[in-house]
Amino acid sequence: MNRKMFLQKIAGVLISLPIISVLGCLSSDDAPTPTTDPDPLGNCDNGTTATNISSNHGHSLAVSAADVQSGAEKTYTIQGSSGHDHSVTLTATNFTTLGNGQSLGVTSTAGVGHTHSVTVTCA
Repeated sequence: MNRKMFLQKIAGVLISLPIISVLGCLSSDDAPTPTTDPDPLGNCDNGTTATNISSNHGHSLAVSAADVQSGAEKTYTIQGSSGHDHSVTLTATNFTTLGNGQSLGVTSTAGVGHTHSVTVTCA
């Protein structure tokens, strides 16, 4: 393999990596309307965890117990180890739901052409 062929192959790999990354994000689930689950799942003394992020590829969300107790609307980034970011906003009503031991669903902001449905549950 000569230098020209080597450089062409490297360029092809470098060009295809971002495309593959974006294609992995294109298949997003239809975002459900945010709802609450009437079955209690725990208390929020230890904060919350995102139990499910649809079509996930490295995103994560953790909400502190102090945020739940405060009850003030707050926006969180869910980038995690993903190469791009999304945000989710939890409202005062959402924090009341979590404080009552119920899970809830929210939809992230759009990023790289897709959104994620995020289920938040007390830890």
